[in-house]
Amino acid sequence: MTSDPLVLVVTAYLVMTVIMAGLWVLQLRVRNASIADVGWCIGLIAVVLWYATQATGEVERKILVAILVVLYAGRLGFYILLNRVIGKAEDARYRHLREQWGASERLRMFGYFQLQALAVATFSLPFLVLIQHPQPPFALIEVVGLLLWTVAVTGEAKADRQLAQFRADPRNHDRVCHDGLWRYSRHPNYFFEWLLWWAYVVMAMGAPGWPLTWIGPVAMGWALLKVTGIPLAEAEALRTRGEDYRKYQLTTNAFVPWFPRSHQ
Repeated sequence: MTSDPLVLVVTAYLVMTVIMAGLWVLQLRVRNASIADVGWCIGLIAVVLWYATQATGEVERKILVAILVVLYAGRLGFYILLNRVIGKAEDARYRHLREQWGASERLRMFGYFQLQALAVATFSLPFLVLIQHPQPPFALIEVVGLLLWTVAVTGEAKADRQLAQFRADPRNHDRVCHDGLWRYSRHPNYFFEWLLWWAYVVMAMGAPGWPLTWIGPVAMGWALLKVTGIPLAEAEALRTRGEDYRKYQLTTNAFVPWFPRSHQ
């Protein structure tokens, strides 16, 4: 057992680079880059469970952290596996990236998979801070964070389920989903994903290394708002749904859920 956080994180990263390289080889065969997202979820679970066995910390809190990561990443990974990988065509965002990358597609996709390995190590840090929190569990602030976590995971799961049900109806092909949470946000799943990482910031308040927990919401917010989340999803939606999606943009917030605006 080691309590050196740097050794734990670097080891996790190196192992994930090998795993993601293997998944990259697999996607060469199946031509579905969404397996990188499944790999991220499974990798995060494996890394955090390993932290729980190797790092110092209170057993009760280790069990709680293990439960939180398994429920969150397990649900998300299973959803992606069923809705975007098994028997499914590759997500249009990845197909578009392949077209953009052209002759360098294989190399750049390898880089993308390796970024997922780095992401697992990076987003595992809030969990490691929580695991090594020296204070006895469970303070009121942890309960508040747990309530926030529950709202976020429930909201993301509900948004994913509503979208999956909408898309399962052939009549909705190329139509814009306004059902449930999608009436109040164009990307409610992304909003609740971002909110989830704030829960760990709250739960770890006062712990040594607490500033590291801010990596979660800051990095996730940046990725969702500026990089691989909303920009790619919006571009694809405009390409496939055209004017209907432009009207949706005029009436509905992109991220934070709120009541839709009237469109004159």
